[in-house]
Amino acid sequence: MSRVAAIDCGTNSIRLLIADASADGAPGPLADVVREMRVVRLGQGVDATGELAPEALERTFAATRDYAELIKVHGAGHVRFAATSATRDARNRQVFVDGIRDLLGVEPEVISGDEEAALSFAGASSVLPATGEDPILVVDLGGGSTEFVLGDSTGVIAARSVDIGCVRLTERHLRSDPPTAAQIAAAEADVDAALDLAAQTVPLDRATAVVGVAGSITTITAHALGLDEYQPDRIHGASLDLETITDACTSLLEMTRDERAALPYMHPGRVDVIGAGALVWRRILDRLASVSRGRIATAVSSEHDILDGIALSIRDAA
Repeated sequence: MSRVAAIDCGTNSIRLLIADASADGAPGPLADVVREMRVVRLGQGVDATGELAPEALERTFAATRDYAELIKVHGAGHVRFAATSATRDARNRQVFVDGIRDLLGVEPEVISGDEEAALSFAGASSVLPATGEDPILVVDLGGGSTEFVLGDSTGVIAARSVDIGCVRLTERHLRSDPPTAAQIAAAEADVDAALDLAAQTVPLDRATAVVGVAGSITTITAHALGLDEYQPDRIHGASLDLETITDACTSLLEMTRDERAALPYMHPGRVDVIGAGALVWRRILDRLASVSRGRIATAVSSEHDILDGIALSIRDAA
């Protein structure tokens, strides 16, 4: 077996996956050794200032120090660090790159939106049943951006990354507790414009199924299922009808921060941004229901996403 370590550094969280892959690079799922997630809010204020804040950098560096120790303890021989939306947008990203290189001993990659989309699809599809020629749409709803990837068993057909995410829209629009109708309308207008942009590249009406990945969507799924704690095994692969999901989204969007914080499956680092994540997911599903003319009536949640895609890319490059 070959042991790999993947780090996904997004706008809201930084995550580590240490996993075992077949030594001969054979296809198939990886065997998890360690999965870790820290909410560091690297994208704090980036939408407004265009720069990574010093305190956000320090939180991210602190998590990376811990991850470097875990990688050493577990003996991962190959490491890939991928940074996404917030780092792409920041003028001072070289400070981030230099800091990560010093801590981890590898060059962090600030990947493009297109590569982020492809890695998300690879991670999600690695644990889904084969789709044959029926295209599925994978939606990766992050803190700063959302990726739309249409693909089938042969790979990616079309992909687009757009600048809507739970942190970005919270900071830009949803400042009240709970948000006002005017704030919600402004955020929805941003999402609609982003969906129009995505549809120029990704033929959403060709999708025969939709899979949602990343923390906002899995948390919404936990809410829709009424779980008494965050249970990845219950969330992964859960297929729910669109009405149930959109009702859960509306519920989270209309709650106060205190009400969301009291939910037993809510990570503390998502309390203030899950309302925006719910708004984005609700709007996306409304659009898909419309363009599919009722063909898409359910959505599936996956606990496997870009982090798994990064790890798979290390295996495939070996």
